Amino acid sequence: MDFNNKTVLITGASSGIGYSLAKLLPKEKCSIVLLSRRENILANLANELKISGVQVKAYKCDVGKIDEVRHTFDQVRKDFGKIDIAILNAGTSSRADVRKFSSSTAKEIFEANTFGIINCIEQLLPDFIKRKEGMIVGVSSLAESRGFPKSGFYNASKAAATLLLESLRVELKPHNIKVLIVKPGFVKTPMTDKNEFQMPFLMDVDKAAGIILKGIKKEKSIIQFPLPIVIGSKITKYLPDWL
Repeated sequence: MDFNNKTVLITGASSGIGYSLAKLLPKEKCSIVLLSRRENILANLANELKISGVQVKAYKCDVGKIDEVRHTFDQVRKDFGKIDIAILNAGTSSRADVRKFSSSTAKEIFEANTFGIINCIEQLLPDFIKRKEGMIVGVSSLAESRGFPKSGFYNASKAAATLLLESLRVELKPHNIKVLIVKPGFVKTPMTDKNEFQMPFLMDVDKAAGIILKGIKKEKSIIQFPLPIVIGSKITKYLPDWL
């Protein structure tokens, strides 16, 4: 995959992996579309990236809200003409004891982690299928391997995202549309900073972004890291609950 002269869209670009990925893209000589709910941070990032001489534009958008997504993608198409690569990275997390089980919390997490991807793909597919080209990069997590205490909503939302992307990969292959799934382990971001437990093999966010970008350029169907957590997640899937 050559990014040169491509238009690359990133959701959740105001922090974490999305932010670090955005800062790597000017070197690829591509046009950059930044989406996030945090308008001020996004605008500052866009201004920083413009110094490199590439076309960059930021859009305030909550990907969990379909009306906002439709409006934003309509505007992106007017401004850029087309999207070539969509990195659907926006997500959120929440850990809570079962005594605080809440449907509103579940809704918030699924809207960002699962429906955020669905809403964006709905806007991408008509043009991608018509052009018979395009790439969808969905950011899931190695946490989708099974349900863990206090993280059921997050685990389930990422598992749903992974299965959806796997299905689309098969269906979209005849249309020459590529679907990549990113499954990071623990990456140091504002989201993981809230975790109260020890996170093994915690990775620097810039290093993680570099691995993801390299994987996208190689068009790897699954970009998962680090290796010890990849292996551990596969083993954990089959361990009994008591252990």
